[in-house]
Amino acid sequence: MSRTALRICPLCEATCGLTLTIEGTRVTGARGDRDDVFSAGFICPKGASFGAVDGDPDRLTGPLVRKDGELREATWEEAFDAVAAGIRPLVERYGPNTVGIVLGNPNVHTVAGALYPPVLIGALGTRSLFSASTVDQMPKHVSSGLLYGDANAIPVPDLDRTDHLLLIGANPLESNGSLCTAPDFPGRLKALKARGGTLTVIDPRRTRTAKLADRHVAVRPGTDALLLAAMVTVLFEEGLVDTGELAPHLLGVEELRGALADFTPESVSGACDVDAGLVRTLARELAAAPTGVVYGRIGTCTVAHGTLASWLVDVLNILTGNLDRPGGALFPQAATDRTPRPAGPGHGFQLGRWTSRVSHHPEAKGELPLSALAEEIDTVTEEGEPVRAVITVAANPVLSAPDGDRLDKALAGLDFMVSVDPYLNETSRHAHVVLPPPPPSRSPHHDFAFNTLAIRNQVRYSPAAVPLEPGRMAETEIMARLVLAVSGMHGAEPDAVDGMVIDQTLGKAVKEPHSPVHGRDPRELAGQLTGATGPERRLDMMLRLGPYGDGFGVRPDGLTLEKLRAHPHGIDLGPLRPRLPQPLKTRSGKAELLPGPIADDLPRLREALRRRPDGLVLVGRRHLRSNNSWMHNVPALTGGSNRCTVHIHPEDAARLGVRDGAAVRLKGAGGEITAPAEVTDAVRPGVVSLPHGWGHDRPGTRMNHARKDPGANVNQLLDGSLLDPLSGNAVLNGVPVQLTALT
Repeated sequence: MSRTALRICPLCEATCGLTLTIEGTRVTGARGDRDDVFSAGFICPKGASFGAVDGDPDRLTGPLVRKDGELREATWEEAFDAVAAGIRPLVERYGPNTVGIVLGNPNVHTVAGALYPPVLIGALGTRSLFSASTVDQMPKHVSSGLLYGDANAIPVPDLDRTDHLLLIGANPLESNGSLCTAPDFPGRLKALKARGGTLTVIDPRRTRTAKLADRHVAVRPGTDALLLAAMVTVLFEEGLVDTGELAPHLLGVEELRGALADFTPESVSGACDVDAGLVRTLARELAAAPTGVVYGRIGTCTVAHGTLASWLVDVLNILTGNLDRPGGALFPQAATDRTPRPAGPGHGFQLGRWTSRVSHHPEAKGELPLSALAEEIDTVTEEGEPVRAVITVAANPVLSAPDGDRLDKALAGLDFMVSVDPYLNETSRHAHVVLPPPPPSRSPHHDFAFNTLAIRNQVRYSPAAVPLEPGRMAETEIMARLVLAVSGMHGAEPDAVDGMVIDQTLGKAVKEPHSPVHGRDPRELAGQLTGATGPERRLDMMLRLGPYGDGFGVRPDGLTLEKLRAHPHGIDLGPLRPRLPQPLKTRSGKAELLPGPIADDLPRLREALRRRPDGLVLVGRRHLRSNNSWMHNVPALTGGSNRCTVHIHPEDAARLGVRDGAAVRLKGAGGEITAPAEVTDAVRPGVVSLPHGWGHDRPGTRMNHARKDPGANVNQLLDGSLLDPLSGNAVLNGVPVQLTALT
């Protein structure tokens, strides 16, 4: 007998509401939830394939422990015993920094991934933290930290009310949006045009998003920061700067004028391959629009000047008065955010509080570059012990980080490795213990991270749609037991982890004068929490302490978990609203437009004015039916346009003797790969494009469908030496490559 259940989709950042059809314990269908307060029934191919993702037969059903060199099935007790025996002695002998933690992209898509990694990092006390953020978004965190004093204060475009949207390095018709949570991003762009608004796309590829645009500017890859800096200069030169109500909250406007004066449209035109007159037009149109917003994403982050480009996106929004106003870029307010503190100076944001051991890369937001993981493992120096053990949580850095071959060898030489992963993939195959979480239908869901980036304030919670089968363990319990195993508390009840977090959080909240529970007894507050599990009690606590919460009875109409569960389609909390100066945490209490680290990096940008590539350069691309490497084992999400091919312009193909569909060899600083060519004018001349996340041809994995059409790992073309110096983000785009026709 079939039934239906609601579930927020965890397969991309759009967080659409789904209605699942369930037969017994099997998800047999998924459609959009028309009553969802945020997505209103929208669904993409990934969401429609939820059942196939959930029921993938290659998902591990129980833990694996390495014995006599082979991974074998084990009990959960044996698995956590092995973790404790493998990690604790290394920490005690060599120190906590010899244990590396690697967090992958799917962590932000689960309750467990949001709640437990910070506790795991704190329990170990390690500074050897790596994540997908440094191959994806760290420049935006760093620029926000430097501008606003908070690395997580990322303003998002007010898509539904803007008159003018300028997208740079973003392809939301394929990605569904990134660092901008917006169900039905394509529909919202079409609605913008239908109401008379303007869409401009700056991208070296004529993407699906670019085809929808009123204007597509095919900029040379890697020159985004130059183009944006020239637009800023035009605003100053032509008297178009109008900060409006932002003025009292800004510091450094005039200093900014002088710092960027060299970047005129004429000076950047050659490097960007964009006509100077067009650069001026872009700036004038943005300034003239009743409301407007610049939105940059992956393409602006994964380049040599990623932090500068991310910073300049916000600078343009600020100088045109479009930050913190409807129709511009606004700061979301999630229901689980901390109680907003009073506006005023904060502690600010610091970079480089420590550095990596080998190449001395500065930390950013507590993380070291993922590109440096291999050398931190395989290189011996006099400056401390190498990383001897690694814990990966939903991460596949052998495919997602540069020079996967080197990292592959490094992981094979570790003293100990733990992977929390549902698959035996290119990375987890090296683990001594694999701890597989259950399919997503078996887990509750709340979007802690993505609601802080949502284009509308709302809150939703999905209980598990399907109960856990015997022998399975909830992902939250896996993570709690992992914390206990590595911290010397192995054997304690997993609820102890949640209880500790609750006690610490409430203990701090009652001491904060601006908190709704100031001066109250934390034990009495803890006793009011509802929820059947530790994670639910933590969610209830966060909701009650948050900006819309009941304050543990202070605001009777406020949010609680009980109230949220009574609204299974979610609760709409209204459109984004102006919030300045409250989000600012800089030492000055203002948005600091020319922070020191940014000013110090501008000479490097000036050097780029003189550079002209004399060969092909590489860019990546996204597929609508994929999300990095973690969906290539689902037949419904591969094939068709979702293929690992090298896009090459017809002019370059003719010059190099490349035929459509024929094999070509690409060579870069990190190695070479072979893939079929796809001749298309969707890329500009001088550019080749290959998607990220492929290369499923290594032995010892258990991903049968992915291995049938493995594709080529584009990151093998990189040697890991090219990083944005401020953020440590890998440079994945605008990288020189050589291409040779093989047939």
